[in-house]
Amino acid sequence: MIQRLALLGLVATLFVVLAATSPYFLTGTNLSSVVRQTAVINTMALGMTLVIVAGGIDLSVGSILAFSGLMGCMAMEAGAPIPAGLAVGLVAGAFWGCVNGLLSVLLRINPFIVTLGTLGIVRGLTLQVSNGLPVHRIPQAFSFLGGGNLLGVPVVLWILVACALATHVILEHTRLGRYSFAIGSNPEAAFYTGIPVSFHTAAVYAISGLLCGLAGMIEASRLMTGQPTAGLGYELRVIAAVVIGGGSLRGGEGSVIGTLLGAFFMGLLANGADLHGISPYWQEVIIGGVIILAVSVDELLRKFRLR
Repeated sequence: MIQRLALLGLVATLFVVLAATSPYFLTGTNLSSVVRQTAVINTMALGMTLVIVAGGIDLSVGSILAFSGLMGCMAMEAGAPIPAGLAVGLVAGAFWGCVNGLLSVLLRINPFIVTLGTLGIVRGLTLQVSNGLPVHRIPQAFSFLGGGNLLGVPVVLWILVACALATHVILEHTRLGRYSFAIGSNPEAAFYTGIPVSFHTAAVYAISGLLCGLAGMIEASRLMTGQPTAGLGYELRVIAAVVIGGGSLRGGEGSVIGTLLGAFFMGLLANGADLHGISPYWQEVIIGGVIILAVSVDELLRKFRLR
């Protein structure tokens, strides 16, 4: 709780500083842009929260995003209606999430290695299927998903709120959520207490893949193209959002609110850097440093709790 309140204060401070130092920050156009730009990372980070709480990790989220966006756009290019294209993207994401989960539990391979492998496999298949070329002959109405407004609010924000509420309910009010915390805290103890560890581990990866598929369609809608190179480096930002938000890479800790705060903190950092003309290369340096700092704080808090 203390860590979450500190992060909330940090986000509020950053917001005030950017508002005071840039006349363009508080404009409706800029704030809407921040929401749209962070929606993709936020959506993926919600799924990653479930995975990390259960003691796993997923390095393939960027590749799954690209594959899902491409498959959905290819379906629409072939004549499928927009809802069908969205369904194709979601199913594609869920499929690769299931693959990650099943490989981890059936082969008993460390999820870091499994998802490092599927990162390359999925990206390679995406490039092979598309011949490395983007898909852009898609219905113009599809842009509403990533760029439209509903009741004056960006559509992606409505989607993000719905996904956040659903993820929160899963974590805090369902058997899957309770079991995920138990598995992440001590998988052996969870197994001996009768928890179906393999099933629930695979389930959180499937949900993560589903949310990556949704994020892939949002990204494709924003760009109005199915881009096979989309999502490069997103895994770093997604994991960072969860860790900054209080999720522990040791498993057993994490929250939806913390993840959203972590993602918005990084989004504000990136937006502030753009407004002040800071190189995007330095943004990567800052994100890397923030990850190290967040993990260091988590380790310190863990040591104090153990004393």
